[in-house]
Amino acid sequence: MTGILSLTTYAPLIGVAAILLLRLVGKGDEARAALAARWIALATTLATFALSILLVMSFDRTQSGFQFTEDAVWFSGLHYHMGVDGISVLFLLLTAFLMPICILASWKSIETRVIEYMIAFLVLESLVIGVFCALDLLVFYLFFEAQLIPMFLIIGIWGGKNRIYAAFKFFLYTLLGSVLMLAAVLAMISIAHTASIPELMRYHFAPGVQVWLWLAFFASFAVKMPMWPVHTWLPDAHVEAPTAGSVILAGILIKMGGYGFMRFSLPMFPIASHQFAPLIYALSAIAIVYTSLVAFRQTDMKKLIAYSSVAHMGFVTMGIFSGTLQGEQGALFQMLSHGVISGALFLCVGVVYDRMHTREIAFYGGVVNRMPIYAAVFMLFTMGNVGLPGTSGFVGEILTLTGTYGASTWTAIIASSGVILSAVYALTLYRRIVFGELTNPALATIGDMGGREMLVFAPLILATLVLGFQPGLVFSFTNASTVHLVDAFRAATGK
Repeated sequence: MTGILSLTTYAPLIGVAAILLLRLVGKGDEARAALAARWIALATTLATFALSILLVMSFDRTQSGFQFTEDAVWFSGLHYHMGVDGISVLFLLLTAFLMPICILASWKSIETRVIEYMIAFLVLESLVIGVFCALDLLVFYLFFEAQLIPMFLIIGIWGGKNRIYAAFKFFLYTLLGSVLMLAAVLAMISIAHTASIPELMRYHFAPGVQVWLWLAFFASFAVKMPMWPVHTWLPDAHVEAPTAGSVILAGILIKMGGYGFMRFSLPMFPIASHQFAPLIYALSAIAIVYTSLVAFRQTDMKKLIAYSSVAHMGFVTMGIFSGTLQGEQGALFQMLSHGVISGALFLCVGVVYDRMHTREIAFYGGVVNRMPIYAAVFMLFTMGNVGLPGTSGFVGEILTLTGTYGASTWTAIIASSGVILSAVYALTLYRRIVFGELTNPALATIGDMGGREMLVFAPLILATLVLGFQPGLVFSFTNASTVHLVDAFRAATGK
């Protein structure tokens, strides 16, 4: 299937071209042009999702190496090198899965500059897929940084009243962290005389060099996840972003940090990764406990879920740097599961926000009396966020805790408290919004979810339950690559 990766990566840009052509031809009727842009964006993202399914179905699960590889020389010797393995292929699928949902979720809530909004999302999808497919260090860096631009515009143009502040905070935090990574990228190319990621994964950097390279990459990926204490940009970005922006930010963009740790830090700098593992354990444990406590004190629904995301990413980082098979598998599963569940929770907030135009928890109460379907859907994803067995949220947490327990018992014990704390803040949020008497007169006329909204949630409900009851579907793809990663890490560190 030659060229399938490039076709999947750049398919969204075909939609961009169609929207621009339509705008050029059909000047005058803005309402019809906006509706056409919505339909083109939806059709394009669905076509990209179909291509990603075809790619995943053709993926050889028994192989640990990169598949569907493409290699061509661009200007000045820059290699356009693409490929996916068991670690990256499901992130590509997750991206393509969430994008049509984001377009549907924005169908009515976005009323201004609709054409530009749809273009921004399609460009963002193309760049994010490129991040997970790039096998050249410079190409990866270009995709990794370029996706900041459409996300910056989505927050800054279609966000809330403090959108400019949140957009610049998001942009500057992530950009400054990546400056050090660029220096490390250039140093690696100078030392190894190659920018090929597969070749760099086999290259043995000197232990002293590994330390500096690891720190430079850590600066970028820690901000992207984000890890405590460089997490403060995330709640602001979530609160001000439109609902679909929050979905893609929590569902995909913050996963790039975890993907970067698994793609670069562990295989390329194994000695430094082992050396700095206690630091990661400490930061992860603090993130899990501290941000869970902060989440409990929030009065804004979006901020609570944003802090919850930071806590859940703590499980991911401790699992990755445990260097165990259970930890790596759990971290991967947790990222995929969190992408579905957190995205769904932000959509749940969006449902009531579109009706009442407030996210203040105190405003609501007794919503189940008017919105029983919404209450049931919200309950499912709350249980998934808590990690209830039978939902996808349980599998990743239990595996990361199991893997970390063998590497750092105290870290696993402290992190286990995060499971209890997440139940406290998540169930408290649910109780305050859904249960009780309908005392606020403004809620007396609030209506339940309509057909479009149920269509948005249906695939997310299915994914949460299927992955919860059949986690082997994920592990069949990730097993070969994670086993290879762990074996190489243990061989390099002598663990």
